[in-house]
Amino acid sequence: MSKKVLVTGAAGFIGYHFCQRLLNEGFDVIGLDNLNSYYDVKLKEKRINLLEKKAKNNNSNWTFSKADLIDKDFLKNIFISQKPTIVFNLAAQAGVRYSLNNPSAYINSNILGFHNLIELCKDYSVENFIYASSSSVYGGNEKIPFLEKDAVDHPVSLYAATKRANELIAHSYSHLFGLPCIGLRFFTVYGPWGRPDMAPMIFAKAILDKKPINIFNNGDMYRDFTYIGDVIENMFRLIDKPARKNSEYNHENFNPSESWAPYRIFNVGNAKKISLMNFIEILEKELGEKSKKIFLQMQKGDVKSTYADTECIEKWTNFKPNTPLEKGIKEFANWFKLYYQKNQRDII
Repeated sequence: MSKKVLVTGAAGFIGYHFCQRLLNEGFDVIGLDNLNSYYDVKLKEKRINLLEKKAKNNNSNWTFSKADLIDKDFLKNIFISQKPTIVFNLAAQAGVRYSLNNPSAYINSNILGFHNLIELCKDYSVENFIYASSSSVYGGNEKIPFLEKDAVDHPVSLYAATKRANELIAHSYSHLFGLPCIGLRFFTVYGPWGRPDMAPMIFAKAILDKKPINIFNNGDMYRDFTYIGDVIENMFRLIDKPARKNSEYNHENFNPSESWAPYRIFNVGNAKKISLMNFIEILEKELGEKSKKIFLQMQKGDVKSTYADTECIEKWTNFKPNTPLEKGIKEFANWFKLYYQKNQRDII
């Protein structure tokens, strides 16, 4: 009997690619997304259309519902009728800067919605609950690379605070109810079908439109750019590797990334500190255009550098990200040029 996998945020960047992989591997997939207007809904709809075509071509069992995690009654009906055994929660209100002016969106989706979902996972005995956290939880930490065992108690954005709250809620459910929970701290994921609110697509569109790009902190920025294919491989390998209790957990040497309960936190990154200016230089080369740059000060809620230590997830999944930056940007740029031409430059 094929395992049924519920994926929230199925129309999102990571959700779309993960559903593609699941359908290719013959899983029964239940996709949910509220298709909100945080960014271009047409892009989300195109992703869902591609998933429907993929399922039809593969004769795969695929169902999609437009739904919000706030609607607990609708979610409950999904659990009753579809009986998912594995849940990936990739739905969230994303974006650090958006949270400065729209805080309630983050409380509703990332806190209330998350709680509705994890409560149902508990009620219906889900075997493996995996959810998207974020590298932003490291907040004001300056020691790099970031380790899962580092303290993350000083978020610098509401978005980061809600993601840290998810991790704490998940631990309480693991401890109280034995629900296996894995939180994934994603580091600057990029690639084809990416998010229009993130730097790669913002930069790419501006470069092709011959418009200037804003570069914050005067270009002194570093990110652990992680190719989408590597992220999906790590996620896929977690399906049959739920969190386990650590019977030897040392309560005196506190490690927030694991527990006496079936609970784990993993960094998902490329384990490389990459200069933003280097990323832009390679992107310019692949697009065949030079950019016009405006250098600005650091924005509120932003951080200068992200850099993941990924040893924990590499040991857990036996996989190490292996996509070179040049190859990843080439794949992204080739997709973007084609999509940009087809959609009359209205994608952002």
